This record gives sequence, structure tokens and C-alpha cells, in this order.
Amino acid sequence: MGMWGKRDDMVVHGREPFNAEPPGAALARAAVTPTDMFYSRNHGPVPRLDPADWRLVVDGLVARPLTLSLDHLRSRFDATEATVTLQCAGNRRADLTVVRPVPGETPWGPGGLSTARFRGARLADVLAHAGIAPEAAHVAFQAPDVSPSAAPPQPYEVSVPRDRALAPDVLLAWAMNGAPLPAVHGAPLRVVVPGWIGARSVKWLTHVTARITPSDGYFQATAYRLPPTGDDPEGVALGPLPLNCAVLTPSDGAVLPRGPVEVTGYALAGEGRTVARVEVSTDGGRAWSRAALDAPAGPGAWQRWRTSLDLPPGDASVLARAWDSSGAGMPESPAQMWNPKGYANHAWLRVRLRVR
Repeated sequence: MGMWGKRDDMVVHGREPFNAEPPGAALARAAVTPTDMFYSRNHGPVPRLDPADWRLVVDGLVARPLTLSLDHLRSRFDATEATVTLQCAGNRRADLTVVRPVPGETPWGPGGLSTARFRGARLADVLAHAGIAPEAAHVAFQAPDVSPSAAPPQPYEVSVPRDRALAPDVLLAWAMNGAPLPAVHGAPLRVVVPGWIGARSVKWLTHVTARITPSDGYFQATAYRLPPTGDDPEGVALGPLPLNCAVLTPSDGAVLPRGPVEVTGYALAGEGRTVARVEVSTDGGRAWSRAALDAPAGPGAWQRWRTSLDLPPGDASVLARAWDSSGAGMPESPAQMWNPKGYANHAWLRVRLRVR
């Protein structure tokens, strides 16, 4: 067993803060990811909070500020469960580093996402109990973990728009895959915002604050933003996930025997959308064939796909792409997506193989 109860074969990008992703073959085995191989994305040391002493403060533009213990949350609000895929905004950043370097950022492969069954209270119910004010346009989440990468160092804080916070699928979760949240995944309580970048699903939650403007914390105002452009001089804050599709098996660079090869992967459409189809190509994108697509395990979950290919001997490659229910497709090349932070790299994925 590795750090924080994770599998020994996790791809560890950093020990402090702890950042790790499961290998593709392990991730491909189950629609719901076992907790011991669920990816970990942290910006600072993991806080150790005693559930007995922990409290959640709900304040800001509310009629009735609240201070809730874990027992209060469980007893006062109806519990619900949802199967949700969380994804790091830097997932597949390694593909962008092939175009050119992305200095100072974790080179995530395709395993910077995982799927779990979360249980908790609806954030909307808690905000309704507190009496969120009509003028509150955003809801901020704060945790006690402090990142040295923030300038200046500060507790982690981000926000989501009011409409997203009040949607019935946003949870204040205390359990994951049928057990209490582990420390590394946010115990005793975390936010789960399906279909949005993982940075908005705040772990170790201590404050929920209704406010007029978005959070001005580092991880909202500076980090997790696309670079400024002429149309958006302040850059665009990342929120809903873009369409993504990746190959999990075989792994890039694998040497395979001749004969049929099963190719598996995942596709994820993001908030309010589903995956319509996945296609693969073995000739550089000239011809495509459709892959079989599994139904998602829940409205907020990824979809696994598979196909069988008969590859010729020698060097070979597999390209994968997807479309979502809105008709949107994926960019052809990571070069079209490159940016200095390596965010939102969800172009076609190419896996290079050797067939003997």
C-alpha cells in the first residue's frame, strides 16, 4: 500500500503536496473507481481535521447564518447519493508538453480523473435553510489547506455562480464509495460539483459564503483561468468541463502481439451533456470506426468505451475522438489547445504502439 492508502502502482507526481493518478489499465477496469486508486490533486499539505470538533459555517448574504456539525448536517437535511466523475483541470497536460513545455505544472496523463459514489446533503437545501439573499450571485467555498503556490499563501477558496450552487446535483458529501471520506479526499466534508473542474469541488470544507461577486482568492482570481485574450483581457475562469475522450488501454508505447487488440477508454461530456459517440482511427484520421459506448453509471459520470482492432505489424497508432449531445466535437490537435498553464487539453488522443 502506498501513501495515503493508495495502490503501489499509482503514478505519483508529487509527495508533498500529494498528487497522483491511477495507471490507465487499472482505471479502465471499473465504472466506479475504487477509493484506493482515485486520483489525488492537492495544492498543499493535507489537513487533519477531527470530525468531532469540525464545524461548517454558512454565512455572507444569508438571513440566518449557520454553524453546523457533521451530526447536524446528517440529521437536519435529507441525504442523497450520486455517482460523479471528478476531473483535474490539468488532466492530459502531458499531451501539451509534447507541443512545447508547460513549466511549473504537473504533467498529468489521462488518469487525472476518477468516478465515485458520493453521499451527502444537497447544498441547495442548506442554503435554503440559511435563507440565501436574492442579491447573492455567487457562493464561495473555503477550506483550511494553505498552498505555498498562492501569492500570498492563503487558505484555499473558490466560488461557483448561484445557479450552479442551487442545482440539486451539488452535494456537501461526507461519504465516498460507501465509507466516510478519507483524509486525502476531503474528510470530514467536501463539495461535489458534477460536470465542473475538480478545483471547484472543494475538500475539507469549513465555510460556505453567499456573496455578490466571485471569490477573489488566488485559485479563483489568478489560477484556473485561461490566458487573457483581446476579447477577455482578464482571462476566462474555468468552470464546466470541456468534452474529453482518452485511450486507457493499451498504454502509449506498448508492444503488442499480432492479432485483434481490445482498445478501451473513457469519454466525459461535462455539465448538462452526455457523450453521443466515440470513434477511433488507425490511419491517422483518414478513416474512423465507431466504438461501443457504455451507459454512464450516473448523470455526472463518465462513459467507458471499447473496440477491437486488428493492427498490422510494425509501428501503429490509435486516435480517439468524441462528440457530445450538443453536437460539439473535439479539436484535432493539442497544438490548438496549448496554453501556459496546460488547462483544458481535450483534443484527439493518439496512442503509439508497436505490433510484432
